[in-house]
Amino acid sequence: MHFQKSLRMFCSRKKLQCKPKTCETIAVPSMKGHGYLDYIIENHTSKAFEKMDELRKENLLCDVLLRVSYKGKEKYFPAHKIVLASCSPFFRAMFTNNFRECHAREVTIKDICPIVMQRLIEFAYTSRITVGEKCVLHVLLAAMRYQMEDVAKACSDFLVKQLDASNVIGISNYAEQIGCIELYRKGREYINTHFSEVTKEEEFFNLSHCQLLDLVSQESLNVLCESEVYNACLRWMQWDLNSRAKYFHVLLNAVHLYSLPPKFLEVQLKKCPILSKENNCKLYLSKIFQEMSLHKPIPHPKLRGNQLIYMAGGYLQNSLSSMDAYNPQTGEWVKLADMPEPRSGLGACIVYGLFYTVGGRNISSMESTDSNSLIYFNPVNNQWKARSPMNIARNRVGVAVIDGAIYAVGGSCGSEHLKSVEKYDPENDTWTFVASMPTARIGAGVAACRGRLYAVGGFDGETRWNTVDCYHPEEDRWQPMASMTTIRSGAGVIALDNYLYAVGGYDGTNQLDNVERYSVDRNYWEPMASMKHRRSAHGLTVHQGKIYALGGFNAGGFLSSVECYCPERNEWMEVTEMPTGYSGMGVAVTMEPCPKLVDNIDVDQMDNQGY
Repeated sequence: MHFQKSLRMFCSRKKLQCKPKTCETIAVPSMKGHGYLDYIIENHTSKAFEKMDELRKENLLCDVLLRVSYKGKEKYFPAHKIVLASCSPFFRAMFTNNFRECHAREVTIKDICPIVMQRLIEFAYTSRITVGEKCVLHVLLAAMRYQMEDVAKACSDFLVKQLDASNVIGISNYAEQIGCIELYRKGREYINTHFSEVTKEEEFFNLSHCQLLDLVSQESLNVLCESEVYNACLRWMQWDLNSRAKYFHVLLNAVHLYSLPPKFLEVQLKKCPILSKENNCKLYLSKIFQEMSLHKPIPHPKLRGNQLIYMAGGYLQNSLSSMDAYNPQTGEWVKLADMPEPRSGLGACIVYGLFYTVGGRNISSMESTDSNSLIYFNPVNNQWKARSPMNIARNRVGVAVIDGAIYAVGGSCGSEHLKSVEKYDPENDTWTFVASMPTARIGAGVAACRGRLYAVGGFDGETRWNTVDCYHPEEDRWQPMASMTTIRSGAGVIALDNYLYAVGGYDGTNQLDNVERYSVDRNYWEPMASMKHRRSAHGLTVHQGKIYALGGFNAGGFLSSVECYCPERNEWMEVTEMPTGYSGMGVAVTMEPCPKLVDNIDVDQMDNQGY
């Protein structure tokens, strides 16, 4: 029956006037003023789509029938072209560009599970998608295929939350294959952050040599020590030694070999079973080991991942227990776990990526106690752990590392100014005395360069020094070197590119802002650009080829400023402020702390040293 005839019959039964009227017969009330109505129904769109979904389910007004063919079975889904085209560029192109499907009543879709297609269609009408572990990869693949970005993002976000060391490689590879860039990026970030855990899982051992090479070539790997990368390559080869040993040389080219301690290389040359079979690799490593052993100039060691500047302890009216880290890339400060007890005048250094603090003094309103303690901070789990203490308590001690061994130089114990030196072996957790310095030194700058230890300046209780003594570990002896042009105690001393830099300090009258540089090859000191501020008892370290001076003390009080020195430009510039100004802290650079949700790792169980 015609729609308008039906309407007239309905109106007559209801005694309604249904005679159409023209515009002339309708009385229009007059409107005064100039107001207007702008009214929005907030849920109009959602209600409209609800109605469209009802129509779809009842197969009303549908203009396309999707015939989904999958593994010999077929299933049909009625739908509205405009709805599918509105949320999928794929379907929009299909239905609007004069393709055959544009006017077809029925369209065949192949190689997609009907359940997955049903969920995509339901999403188009309802904006809801439900996925679980069993189907999420299938839904993601279909969403990428049909360019349904919101569904792909939902699946990607779900998978990111499921990432762990056992599945991240597989998920990342899958994301790369289907072009899901964001999921792939998140997966690689997880691998880089959790490298040591990932390389102990089966997925890692199933990598091809090309995939492994791509992985270990990443500069963004967040590892405590380069030995973790080397050992991961060894484990991968040992998984199928007969077919994989031939790739050892190409993998070694991706490892930062000059960042490995000489002692580690020595152990590998003696004990690694693969090197005994791969003679070319053994010769290659032997050459590098000889360069290190003979203290020849070598390429500056590369550190992977994002490296932060860590500061432990310090002095501000009392000794501090705080631990903070500065990120030069972002300018942000990170608050980390406090040390077990307050300390100032402590030494700090990095061994296998762990941040060690040595000695110092606990000064409070109640007491002043010198410390012989040795503790380390693990950036992986944000925890401190105690190791064997030194034989002697040492305040304002100088600290440096040679081949994985920590040297504690001079300092004071009570009223005694020390010339003795102790060496710590992390493998055996033991301290032993080595040859004493010719002169007692407190507040000396101590640094290691090309296998030698340098003690620079300092104070013996009566005299402040500009002298320099050099320690030869293989001969256990000290040798005097060229003296600085300036007397300094409490100076910062750091090694960079075969030079020692002596920065600031105290000459007995004033804090200093001047800087001088010592050439290890020429045994010669030369003046360099001065800092912006005078400072002593400050922190000094190297980050990505630049020198950072942090905090300290001068006639104006405690400093919070941080200056950065560029050797190429011979120029200092202020870069940031510390959260609080103080002096006497321990400073060193190591890997960025892992996220809070990272599981704790027992460092004692790690095979970093390869013994």
